[in-house]
Amino acid sequence: MASIRKELIVDAPADHVWAALRDIGQVHTRLARAFVIETRLDGDSRLVTFANGEVVRERIVDIDDRARRLAYAVVDWRTTHHNASFQVTPDGDGRSRLTWITDLLPDSLADLVGGFVDQGCVAIKRTLETSAAGG
Repeated sequence: MASIRKELIVDAPADHVWAALRDIGQVHTRLARAFVIETRLDGDSRLVTFANGEVVRERIVDIDDRARRLAYAVVDWRTTHHNASFQVTPDGDGRSRLTWITDLLPDSLADLVGGFVDQGCVAIKRTLETSAAGG
């Protein structure tokens, strides 16, 4: 099984980052602008449309406010298994550490998904820091 782990330092308070992450229907406006162009809630899932045209269904597994952790699984896509989580922790004055872990099968999709994650990290950092600064 392939595992992808990314950690970002975000120049925004943990409460701000968590509020954007836990707003599961607004990924395209609050978390990853331009990388995600639409998010629609559908029962226990969300349909996420990426800028490259890919659409995935992400089933929300858990939203843990105490741990500031969101867990989800991609269903109805190319993977045979996909689970992921985000977790936010404070990292100094007004900064946060955002950890994104993705486990998936088949291993042959690791480079593709890893590229998506890298692009997502750039968009997430930019979106969160811009919004924290009032933009």
